[in-house]
Amino acid sequence: MKFSAQLPTDRVAKGTEFTSGAAIAEMARAVEAAGFDAGYVTEHPFPADEWLKGGGHHALDPFVALAAAAMTTTRLLLHTNLVVLPYRNPFVTAKAVASLDVVSGGRVILGVGAGYLEGEYRALGADFANRNDVSDDALVAMKRAWAETSVRYQGRGYEATGNTALPAPLQKPHPPIWIGGNSRRARRRVAEHAQGWSPFPVNPEFGRRTHTASIESIDDLAAGIRELRALASERGRSDGLDVNFVPFGTSMGGKLPDADAFCEQMQKLEAIGVTWISMGLPSPSRAGYCESAARFGAEVIARLRRR
Repeated sequence: MKFSAQLPTDRVAKGTEFTSGAAIAEMARAVEAAGFDAGYVTEHPFPADEWLKGGGHHALDPFVALAAAAMTTTRLLLHTNLVVLPYRNPFVTAKAVASLDVVSGGRVILGVGAGYLEGEYRALGADFANRNDVSDDALVAMKRAWAETSVRYQGRGYEATGNTALPAPLQKPHPPIWIGGNSRRARRRVAEHAQGWSPFPVNPEFGRRTHTASIESIDDLAAGIRELRALASERGRSDGLDVNFVPFGTSMGGKLPDADAFCEQMQKLEAIGVTWISMGLPSPSRAGYCESAARFGAEVIARLRRR
């Protein structure tokens, strides 16, 4: 099992405590030293006030934040969790991803999704109604941009008539792509385009608000993984697919879980095919965040790796 820790660059209300270059560097070093395999950040370029009042959050640009983390670490993978594909032209996204992969020495994990915030979609002029089709199109376009020169591609609202983007990513054929979302369409998108699936615990009420399917138990998740494997097999794929999950009973930035119960859950998740865990860590302050990372590394990560 591998672990990705949230870098709390969404805590913008605290000012430079969490969002300065020095802060990101310190937290990224702490996460790396604790044994985490990756650090992740979220994306919300222009959220609607109504969503913010209901508990939503701001965030730094993910590529800027992860570039800051890259410059102070050596092995920590840089995980976008997640980039909303329809928010921008796919060739612009492809350039940002390739640039981060190059400056970091090939450490990007590209977590992507279709998103669900209609207010943010409207502000950005993005196509909410067709976001799933736009997402599929973007994945094709980005792969073309990374792999080819003189690209000719007719997309949704744009056209490449012989265009080239260099440098290409260091990872070949491109950084691993993980698809967020619990729906069958998300799993189909993984089977067709990606190297991993990023589901998360959702009850039916929250699922209705976020336009995704509920996952309330390990059995629900196991059923989704079985379907994912079947969809991949139907397409002739035999490569292993990562499954990145947010553990049950945890929350972004909530208190650390009981180590015994958490390790027991990890064993059950691993048994059904989960390969990565994404974790929020308590962050009462920057120092408190770094202490949380060290404690989780000692009580959970080191313990699981001694098995």
